[in-house]
Amino acid sequence: MLNLLPALNRFPEHVRHIHIMGVCGTGMGSLAGMLKESGYAVTGSDENVYPPMSDFLASCNIEIKNGYSAANLADQPDLVVVGNTIRKTNPEAQALAGLGIPYVSLPQALGHYFLAGKTSLVVTGTHGKTTTSSLLATLLHKAGQTPGFMVGGLVQAFGRNYNLGDSPYFVVEGDEYDTAFFDKGPKFLHYQPQIAIVTSIEFDHADIFADLEDIKRSFARLMAIMPEDGCVVACFDSPVVREIAAGAQCPVVGYGMDGQTEWSIRNLAVKPGATYFDVMHNGMLYGTCRSPMPGRHNALNALAVIAVLDCLGLDKEAIIAGLSSFEGVRRRQEVRGVVNNITVIDDFAHHPTAVRETLAALRQAYTGRRLVAVFEPRTNSSRRQVFQKDYVSAFDQADLVLVREPVPLADFPADQLFSSRQLAADLVARNIDAHSFADTDEILAHLQKMLRPGDVVAILSNGGFDNIHVRLLEILEQMKSEESGVRSEESGVRS
Repeated sequence: MLNLLPALNRFPEHVRHIHIMGVCGTGMGSLAGMLKESGYAVTGSDENVYPPMSDFLASCNIEIKNGYSAANLADQPDLVVVGNTIRKTNPEAQALAGLGIPYVSLPQALGHYFLAGKTSLVVTGTHGKTTTSSLLATLLHKAGQTPGFMVGGLVQAFGRNYNLGDSPYFVVEGDEYDTAFFDKGPKFLHYQPQIAIVTSIEFDHADIFADLEDIKRSFARLMAIMPEDGCVVACFDSPVVREIAAGAQCPVVGYGMDGQTEWSIRNLAVKPGATYFDVMHNGMLYGTCRSPMPGRHNALNALAVIAVLDCLGLDKEAIIAGLSSFEGVRRRQEVRGVVNNITVIDDFAHHPTAVRETLAALRQAYTGRRLVAVFEPRTNSSRRQVFQKDYVSAFDQADLVLVREPVPLADFPADQLFSSRQLAADLVARNIDAHSFADTDEILAHLQKMLRPGDVVAILSNGGFDNIHVRLLEILEQMKSEESGVRSEESGVRS
């Protein structure tokens, strides 16, 4: 078996054609679009070529090869970007090694082509990265400083998850996940941060991190590369974040619910459609804010952004006005539809803490309504037993919980896998109505029988969940139509 040579992990002097392996991933597809807009000839390959990413790449006139093969490199691209889903045994990676074509990872490419010469604003943390980075990019845009950005969700103000930008700033979601099979360090180490937000640090990604200490070491490496004239904006509500941020050689700005931090929140009120809070800066009122995003955690995400924008010298009134008009992020407490007063919400929550915070926010936003949580354990961590007990208390705010049995991890001991059936039993023991189901069809059939007007259905998954959101709304529309027809018939009989 051939190995990729370290000497070829570099950027050649002259590049015209760039080939991307794993092009249909969210980040890789975004990079492809950015490179294409920058004037490069771009091709890509993937084994999972389907909409919406395939449609997006086609609209960019980017040719996609379905499947991995040595033939995909026959045109001898000048540079290959290798996604972190590609293993060294991949036939195209093996061909790449044999041909001697220079190669890099996505984080390296982003840093080289788009972050050089920019003020890099990197949003990191176990939770809230996508929402916080999207909010930061949007508020910069609304303040007249349209940034470049690449984040993990569709930013509603732009209609996509990347932008080249024309201001000095570039916002990037800094993932702690590993970079590539030839670089096992965290992605965020390549993002040249001038300002870094650290929202939280908890154990996650059990497939690549051994424990919390392992994750802490990754974030400590981030602190070590912060420039002395940079800044770390850190959520001091987390003792772990406080500990890690202390290792930075640059100024550290703390934020949180605690009034002792430089930036803090008072008078938090979550109401239908908005969250209201006072922002305090060094003990003085900075301003009263309204955020369309419900929940304490989203108020903290907004507070981090306010701290960064204030550091950049943006006008306070513009910041507050921009927050109030934030359009949101796709799949972050996104209302997918309301039928017969039944609200269907899509959210990316999958870690126990994220599930807990999301449901608490929805409980406050929809006071007095029945909250139904539909959960799909899909990540490598959530399909392991590692969070089995933590999930038990994460659903306390729900009235009804429906859990899909996960697809088992391949080549993983059965006694170390997560059990949806066990979670449902443990929730019932806490007096929460809970059920587990073998598949999505069974969940939809159960929802069809038990949903009633006024219910709020929160669907929690980091994947497509078999298009459950659209299918449920179609079922509800059909039920509404049938009920309307029955009422019309009864009215006709009475008359």
